[in-house]
Amino acid sequence: MKWLPFTYQSRDYDLSHLDSFHWYYTAKARGKRPEHTYRFQVKFSMHCFTRDPLEGEKVSEELWYQGPDEKRMFCFDRYQLSRQLPEIIRSLGERNCYRTPHNNFFTIELTDREGNRVEYEIYFDVTRTSRKGWLNLVVQSAYVRTENYASTQPEKLKIGLDVIAHTRLTRKEIRHRR
Repeated sequence: MKWLPFTYQSRDYDLSHLDSFHWYYTAKARGKRPEHTYRFQVKFSMHCFTRDPLEGEKVSEELWYQGPDEKRMFCFDRYQLSRQLPEIIRSLGERNCYRTPHNNFFTIELTDREGNRVEYEIYFDVTRTSRKGWLNLVVQSAYVRTENYASTQPEKLKIGLDVIAHTRLTRKEIRHRR
């Protein structure tokens, strides 16, 4: 997927940092599982740089971004933070990941570019592809919790990317552990 740039007031906002890419993640040997390199096709949804208008918010027609399946309001804050997403995704193997009750996952980046403490929640899913041995990693949404986007953060059930990748690739169930 290649995202078209967004133009607002004669300024272009390049979205090429959110174009799909291949990523190889090597999980260390763990228990009975030997070291394994997982191959991912990484994709980003438009929810990483757009949002729904707030209740009662009037939105200029210029701020709407038309994606392949929906139209949403371009969000300058989400756009700025989205520039970090490829780097964050490439470091998922070293990060805490959590499972949600919706059977997807999230991780949290705790600082923004200025070094301020924020909760930048990044929701993603991992699925098998039709290409043998490959997995899709789709970043479904990414945003900072604010008063307008109060926390609906699910109970945090910690899980490693190695477990996510292994269970998705082998079609096994992820067991709940507390």
